[in-house]
Amino acid sequence: METNDKAAKRPALEGVTLEMIVTRLAEKMGWEAMADAVPIRCFALDPSVKSSLKFLRRTPWARQKVEELYLRQKF
Repeated sequence: METNDKAAKRPALEGVTLEMIVTRLAEKMGWEAMADAVPIRCFALDPSVKSSLKFLRRTPWARQKVEELYLRQKF
């Protein structure tokens, strides 16, 4: 049942990878605006897609906030 709960929470992210999310946000908003919206070090200090992916894959609460930010941006 947990799998269904996850799917119900993320239908708009179907087929969108975390790398795509971070890359699109960086292109549209810029790293500084991303750091303001989701205050995590990998966005604020020497940001890169690689460092962000490493952190977000290990930190579920941060990944959730970044996914929510992505959904609000209306790509």
